[in-house]
Amino acid sequence: MRIRATVAAVSGALALSALAVPAAQADGSVSRADVAKVREAGQAASGKSAFSASAAAVAEPYVLNASFSNIKVNNGRSIVAGTTGKLTVPITYTLTHGADVDIAAEDFFTDVELYYGTTYIDSEFGLFGDDWASCKAVSATVANCTQSIVISPSEDLFNETAGKWKAYAYAIAWNGQDLSSDDFDVTKVGYVEKDGIAGPNLLRHSRLTVNATPEPVKKGKTITVTGKLTRANWDAGNYTGYASQPVKLQFRKNGTSTYTTLKTIKTTTTGDLKTTVKANVDGYFRYVFAGTATTAALGSATDFIDVK
Repeated sequence: MRIRATVAAVSGALALSALAVPAAQADGSVSRADVAKVREAGQAASGKSAFSASAAAVAEPYVLNASFSNIKVNNGRSIVAGTTGKLTVPITYTLTHGADVDIAAEDFFTDVELYYGTTYIDSEFGLFGDDWASCKAVSATVANCTQSIVISPSEDLFNETAGKWKAYAYAIAWNGQDLSSDDFDVTKVGYVEKDGIAGPNLLRHSRLTVNATPEPVKKGKTITVTGKLTRANWDAGNYTGYASQPVKLQFRKNGTSTYTTLKTIKTTTTGDLKTTVKANVDGYFRYVFAGTATTAALGSATDFIDVK
């Protein structure tokens, strides 16, 4: 599910620093919009993006005695997204808390969200799950938490957000307080957050083809090797050519397992590849793309050439 501050009309959208649109309900009575209201109360009181033990006059939640560590998104691997289907991204982390914090309470929630930008509060692009994290106590003060975020590329991703993302973790203890009640007291709500956590690379999926001709070919004659490099265009929902990218042409002699790089060429403005080599022995050609900060690496399938 996406968050995009500039598109309030989009289903599931929620400004990270505003509350114009409710977030998806992960619990029957508490939403991320409710949490955001508490967060903003703390920001208004402290004048900071993170909560502090401020003595400001404006009422704010107290700092919950809890911290986050060992946060791992997608098992530490990059997230590679095409244009269709859905991706389930697992998230695990350790929650360490004071003995006075009841993580088993029905109104205790913790969560990790992903965002693209400098800070969580200023980001216009983010991803969160449909459910709060599930935490299992391993001691009186330590719990292992798990959750997942389901990404639908056609709805959630934009080309401009490919690259390095960050994570934002938080926990909230409502302690019996009802946000809709007339006697709601925000000072009795505990809240803690951690921003700027190293997150995953969210990359555009790529495709690479190869075709060596003619087949078969006489020894010493010229072989033409063509191909095409394309990548997921999240904005358009299709695959488009990736221009001006260096791609290696590699060859493996029949009966061996090692590839040798013959040359490196660049894709055209439409992502096309074309080069020539001399025919020497039977073997397999392939193209290999090393990837970029926004696009996943890959190698093409192989194409066998029979040299007569």
